[in-house]
Amino acid sequence: MMKTVAKYTLPAALLAGGLYVSQMNSFATPAYAKKEGGAKCTVCHTAMGKKDLNDVGKCYKGKNHTDLKSCETK
Repeated sequence: MMKTVAKYTLPAALLAGGLYVSQMNSFATPAYAKKEGGAKCTVCHTAMGKKDLNDVGKCYKGKNHTDLKSCETK
């Protein structure tokens, strides 16, 4: 009985631990996405999960997160 439990519990624990460690952090806030009509992270960031901003993100940050549409049209 104990071998059967270990046979399934150990791989499940390793899988759960791996998923926990590999989660991507979000640097933007859900409030910005909701405010801007569900904008994706990559509208302002260089890649999903990256803190670095692209040109649109820098413009949006410079305008105190108030006018994303004008930054996108540049």
